[in-house]
Amino acid sequence: MEFWVEDLGLLPYGEAWAYQKRVHSEVVRGKRPPTLLLLEHPRVITLGRKATGENLLFPESWYRENGFELYWVERGGDVTYHGPGQLVGYPIFPVGREVRRFLRQIEEAMVRVAASYGLKAYPTPGYAGVWVGEDKLCAIGVAVKEEVSFHGFALNVSTDLNDFSVIIPCGLQGKGVTSLERLLGRRVPMPEAKGRVVEALAQVFGMEPRYREERHEAQV
Repeated sequence: MEFWVEDLGLLPYGEAWAYQKRVHSEVVRGKRPPTLLLLEHPRVITLGRKATGENLLFPESWYRENGFELYWVERGGDVTYHGPGQLVGYPIFPVGREVRRFLRQIEEAMVRVAASYGLKAYPTPGYAGVWVGEDKLCAIGVAVKEEVSFHGFALNVSTDLNDFSVIIPCGLQGKGVTSLERLLGRRVPMPEAKGRVVEALAQVFGMEPRYREERHEAQV
């Protein structure tokens, strides 16, 4: 079985969210195979189903006045940040009722990506995501509708980690965030990270990736 890979480049969150929904509908209706969307977002704060707003450190208006978009969305989890240098992946895959297994598979793929760089990463029971030491390397938050997933993961490749300081990431007090670049002490090209992520997901899910040449453009 194959899955499609679409590289959307740098795309505003609202456009990507709308496109996810379109792709999700097509996968649900059998109009396309499972699809992985890879992209980066301009600076944005998103709040998932568990969020109450208490882990925002400023009023919502402050974020918009200081260069962040802000969205309340249907994924799991609390508050997180997306921005340039962070590889966001939206695996729009049929998962049936095995949502927990799906989350563990994404975590395993991200652990493998870290291992490919010589880093020892691990998931934490009770909190979706992947960590190195006490710092989160990859955040995970998904939604499932009609037994097909959307939303997904955010792997810090060369992210400006200072931008996380305006929230309590995932609502976890006393925990930090990190990136491949910080851990390795060198630049990590985004195309390289994308390739390793696709390879790891293909291994874990037992599917063959097929890259789509067309780009998002005005499809939303």
